[in-house]
Amino acid sequence: MTTSMLTVAAFAALWAALWTGHSVGDHWAQTHCQATTKGAPGLVGRLACLRHVLTLTATKLGALLALILLTGLRLSPAAVVIALGADAASHYWADRSAPHPDRTQAVTLERLAMRVRKAGFYQLGDRMLAPTGTGAYQLDQSWHHAWLFITALIIAGNVT
Repeated sequence: MTTSMLTVAAFAALWAALWTGHSVGDHWAQTHCQATTKGAPGLVGRLACLRHVLTLTATKLGALLALILLTGLRLSPAAVVIALGADAASHYWADRSAPHPDRTQAVTLERLAMRVRKAGFYQLGDRMLAPTGTGAYQLDQSWHHAWLFITALIIAGNVT
């Protein structure tokens, strides 16, 4: 297999493992306390978000380890650490969604949505009208998926 074919195949396998790890980690491994507290202001919210991101990252690492064990794929440990670190930082940033204390400023993804003219989509639905999904949730997940793509690219570009 040529190097470029190996990189493409590794990227596809890495993307699948990371997406699965994300889906399990962001929904099944996240505790109710983390989900309801991670956006709270102050130390309590920051620690809840940190615990969520650590659990999520461990779940993604578990998916990568399963991939390695079952396929024999050899990954650069440095690339894995760098890529998962960047992914974790982006996830923490996105999930720290507490409003500004004076309630007049949006934060993180909401602010980004406003800047790219997606505020209306971000505000679609609310917990009463759309308890299983809102624009904010969809933009949150698409943000995370974009970072999974970047993470897979970083790791695949360094397959040994």
